[in-house]
Amino acid sequence: MLNVSDLTMEFGGLKALSNVDLSILQGEIHGLIGPNGSGKTTLINVITGFYYPTRGKIALSQKNITAVPPYIVARLGLVRTFQNINLFPEMTVLENVLTGHFLHTTPSLLSVLLGLPVYKIKEQKTLELGKELLNFVGLYELKNMKAKNLPYGKQRILEIARALMTLPKFLILDEPVAGMNDQESDMVSNLIRKLRDNRGITILLIEHHMRFVMNLCEKLTVLSAGKVLARGKPDEIQRDQEVISVYLGTGRGNNAKNK
Repeated sequence: MLNVSDLTMEFGGLKALSNVDLSILQGEIHGLIGPNGSGKTTLINVITGFYYPTRGKIALSQKNITAVPPYIVARLGLVRTFQNINLFPEMTVLENVLTGHFLHTTPSLLSVLLGLPVYKIKEQKTLELGKELLNFVGLYELKNMKAKNLPYGKQRILEIARALMTLPKFLILDEPVAGMNDQESDMVSNLIRKLRDNRGITILLIEHHMRFVMNLCEKLTVLSAGKVLARGKPDEIQRDQEVISVYLGTGRGNNAKNK
């Protein structure tokens, strides 16, 4: 589904990424982990077109998307959420979700101004899809509440619902459970499984919450200092002595996985 090869990103004399390879199969829940400053966010920014790489290639379903602008990457089915919540606080939950469908609604100005049937039909279909997705993520009953009044955990889920309105094939979630308690993170974990199992969406997950990552992801890639340190199944990563030393901390591997 996604293949990154020999990816290098330099900012002046600083090499943020060096010869990074990453392969993710269709339908996989794949974790990207590493200490702060390891290059995770830079890698995601390059994959999604926010940065143009110094060298390397990125392919989505065998289509070259290297240095393709973010809006085109999104139209091709690769969509992301961000570390910081970026909702429209004064808009309702439903209105926030509807904004995510703009990639697929291109009515003419005339049809909007005149309220032509073709525009009204598209608008109704968008509304129905928004309600369906809110029901899917468990926010339908809150559809008329302003986004700013939602609890923190539900705001995170609303961001995921808005991303779903773009009809993604591949979804990148950047620290989706940051700041959540265990009950909230379990709710997000169940939702991510539903996205894969019920909607066939491939997931790349960036997260520091080790219990969440280890219980959810089928494969992991570990970055350190802009390079791939290790890759494998969660149990393999937990036993990798270099990962324990560099990321989990020497002598803390057994405890860190339970945090």
